[in-house]
Amino acid sequence: MDHTGPPVEDAAVPEFWRELGLPGLADVHTHFLPPRMLRKVWAYFDAAGPLVGTEWPIRYRWDDEARVAHLRRLGVRMFTALAYPHRPGMAEALNDWTLDFAARTPGCLPSATFFPEPAAARYVAGALAAGARVFKVHVQVGGFAPTDPALDGVWGLLAEAGVPVVVHAGHAPVGTAHTGPASFAALLARHPALTAVVAHLGAPDYAAFLDLAERYRHVRLDTTMAFTSFFDRFVPFPAAELPRLRELGLAGKVLLGSDFPNIPYPYAEQLDGLARLDLGDDWLRAVCWEAAAALFDLA
Repeated sequence: MDHTGPPVEDAAVPEFWRELGLPGLADVHTHFLPPRMLRKVWAYFDAAGPLVGTEWPIRYRWDDEARVAHLRRLGVRMFTALAYPHRPGMAEALNDWTLDFAARTPGCLPSATFFPEPAAARYVAGALAAGARVFKVHVQVGGFAPTDPALDGVWGLLAEAGVPVVVHAGHAPVGTAHTGPASFAALLARHPALTAVVAHLGAPDYAAFLDLAERYRHVRLDTTMAFTSFFDRFVPFPAAELPRLRELGLAGKVLLGSDFPNIPYPYAEQLDGLARLDLGDDWLRAVCWEAAAALFDLA
């Protein structure tokens, strides 16, 4: 394999991607939220709430401007403002905020979300018309089945538009009634043309979600938190599946994700974990930039 050195601290991240010959990094899984909501999210993590389940100190507890500046120092040229509602009546206002944030923040991909409710198809169509290029759904936090009938029209709209949706479908960190590969597979059976990015590589059911990425042309996975010391304590990726992960990565079906800023370790640790897999520089180039560049038509 190749020998690009893993970054051990954030200051070394630019050297990492430059050694790979990349123009920077593309991170499909970052969060920017309205200030009041962000404070509530951080308080939930501080309290190790039921859907967190463990001590989780937020590393980058900064304001929006400082966090955007840090991503730029790292060389993250494309990032997202993923938001997600936990009850009806929230999503449309979140979309207004995240789309406005992207409009005034170079490098941020216009991001939106939805919830199973009567108005969902209407406001998702509105977000698409306003330029949304990625959506986020959190089955665990939302507490709904991805096959909820209220979402049939939404999934159809997204599949037809070819706009990706980042889906937290796996059981990690805490499973609920609607998480796991079976629920997500049922969704894909109904909407096989859906462009979906499975968050956290589908942890802990890595093999089952790799199966779905192999089976469905438009299904991808993101690396969010995988291969970090924090995540490996609970849901380590099985070594036997690394050859499949390599093949999917080289095929453009594995994308860099970080969960910035809601991580309990330096950003560099995500990249360090990927580099230490020793899957080769071509794999790192695909994961860290090329897959997202192709999916989102980045210049």
